[in-house]
Amino acid sequence: MSIVRPVARVRGRVRVPGDKSISHRYAMLAAIADGVSHLAGYAPGADCAATLACLETFGVAIARVNDADGPRITIEGRGRRGLRAPARALDAANSGTSMRLLSGLAAAHPFRTVIGGDDSLSRRPMRRVIEPLTRMGARITSRDGRPPLTIDGGELHAITHEPEVPSAQVKSAVLLAGLQANGRTIVAEAVPTRDHTERALEAFGATVGRDRHRIAIEGGQPLHARDLVVPGDISSAVFWLTLGAGRPGSCLDLEQVGLNPSRTAVLDVLRRAGAEIDVRVDDERAGEPIGTIRVRAGDARPFEIAPDEVAGVIDEIPALAALAAMTLGGALTVRGAAELRVKESDRIAMLARGFRALGLSVEEYEDGFSIEGGPPAGGEADAAGDHRLAMAFAVAGTAAAAPVRIAGAQAVAVSYPGFFEELERLTGDGR
Repeated sequence: MSIVRPVARVRGRVRVPGDKSISHRYAMLAAIADGVSHLAGYAPGADCAATLACLETFGVAIARVNDADGPRITIEGRGRRGLRAPARALDAANSGTSMRLLSGLAAAHPFRTVIGGDDSLSRRPMRRVIEPLTRMGARITSRDGRPPLTIDGGELHAITHEPEVPSAQVKSAVLLAGLQANGRTIVAEAVPTRDHTERALEAFGATVGRDRHRIAIEGGQPLHARDLVVPGDISSAVFWLTLGAGRPGSCLDLEQVGLNPSRTAVLDVLRRAGAEIDVRVDDERAGEPIGTIRVRAGDARPFEIAPDEVAGVIDEIPALAALAAMTLGGALTVRGAAELRVKESDRIAMLARGFRALGLSVEEYEDGFSIEGGPPAGGEADAAGDHRLAMAFAVAGTAAAAPVRIAGAQAVAVSYPGFFEELERLTGDGR
């Protein structure tokens, strides 16, 4: 259990860990590329470690070195469709991204792959990735649409896939399978999702056809090893942006953050909530813009996240809820976000329960919630084994009238192992 105490304000500079989404994708593409890739700033959390462990089970040689800028990973690529038949089941731990994207890789290989995970992952639905990969020619069995997945892969053929629910993970699985299939695979999205897979494929030498709603890849293209730097994770940065926006007199600079346009909609949401946000693009690496975000506390305002915005901010909603919880003038309504119920936890139910335990008024809907402005009274919130809820309750706790205790706070190791140490550094002088 971790304890967070109230603070007056925060000031300082922060560098967040490497982007989880990009780290997963770079590692998987490096594994099927020709040559040796070097990845600097790889995300240090348990989810991305699970991807590396699964790739090693496929026979991929991986070396790890930790330095001041985060893990540095060396991956010896095995070439397209060059993975080895695994001698044991792959363990994706708590990582839905690992399971779904690795399913796309495994589907094109002529052997059986079993992918499982922990209790939380074993409850998460996988039919949306099973269905298109089966249409492409793989045979996949599951436990009523949930893990573990048993994949009998082989020669795949191209399809056009139109996901019913916007999902970058499903899109990515289909594109990874399509890279190794016969023909031209197309994913048609009603709502654009984050495009890290498309940018990563191009960085490794593939040609990807793209317009606003259709992504196409021709099968059979070889990938080539790269030396790449993973930018800072904007989904992790949002917790510090919330912290800075929610404490009057605060100012924080977030450095070397990934500023991919498909991920920055959250900055506009923060501005609507009253935060003062300035953004500067400093560089671009492998098609991913990188820069600095400065946040200052402004006048808190009620704000909403509409259904057509959810896909662009799905991972940041817990942090945005924390901002609403911190300020008297704040309030947040989220609708069209039923996807939150099948994340690492039922994020709607557990977010509502946790903030109510801290003395806030929360109304729960099937597809979202409304949270009234704070500040919290204090007390104990259960993170339910969910890293983003643990960080949301911690950030909100800095504005509470009394200390906040967070059960299950160790879950932050999934994405941000040093989160509480960084929180202590930023808030230590502001009490």
